[in-house]
Amino acid sequence: MNASVPQAGIRPSAGLALTGVTLTYPDGAARLTALDDVSLTVPAGSVTAVIGPSGSGKSSLLAVAATLIAPDRGRVVIDGTDTAGMSRAELTALRRTRVGMVFQQPNLLPSLTAVEQVQVMAHLDGRPVREARERALELLDAVGLAGQAGRRPHQLSGGQRQRVNIARALMNEPAVLLVDEPTSALDHERGAAVLDLLTTLTHRRGTATVLVTHDRAHLEAVDAVADVRDGRLSSRRSPLPHR
Repeated sequence: MNASVPQAGIRPSAGLALTGVTLTYPDGAARLTALDDVSLTVPAGSVTAVIGPSGSGKSSLLAVAATLIAPDRGRVVIDGTDTAGMSRAELTALRRTRVGMVFQQPNLLPSLTAVEQVQVMAHLDGRPVREARERALELLDAVGLAGQAGRRPHQLSGGQRQRVNIARALMNEPAVLLVDEPTSALDHERGAAVLDLLTTLTHRRGTATVLVTHDRAHLEAVDAVADVRDGRLSSRRSPLPHR
């Protein structure tokens, strides 16, 4: 699938680029290498799936891409901004405005409705309440939940909760979307629907999306696949052609 032109009115992203990233952790008297000279470029308007066995470095790659962990060496460039040397406050502001994150579990607040779950991201950025609500309703419509805006998490299915999670991640129009195992708690049909939604929104909105997944059945839906093993990017290839 080729990346498409972003939807009108949405600022194109400059994508995500990791160059020569090495990350180590203390391991007794030695250090354990989690990422070893990893380079990965995700263009705007495309989805790259990151696969690999448990402990291979997938979560570390996502954490570095999100600027939650600083690498020992290498560069992380988000939407044209080199994050090297940025202060903690600057990185927090960058994440809030240019990075969206979708976690394995939606982590929705039990007392809030679907529209309120999405709105809360805009409140953190100081957006006016009316504008935030209109934006939240627009996103819920985009993820197929226009009729569920007033429902709380216990009134939604697992797939619907994950869709709210995706809408929330898109609230501040991120340039980069980082997605961690979004279908792990869903059956195949609902998982396929969530993956289809992610790829559609990525192409429409021009984001650069990194999708960590263990489910190879959905790889046909993405634009590229990166295989991480023992902290190294062992291959990067296009997925099988679409039927």
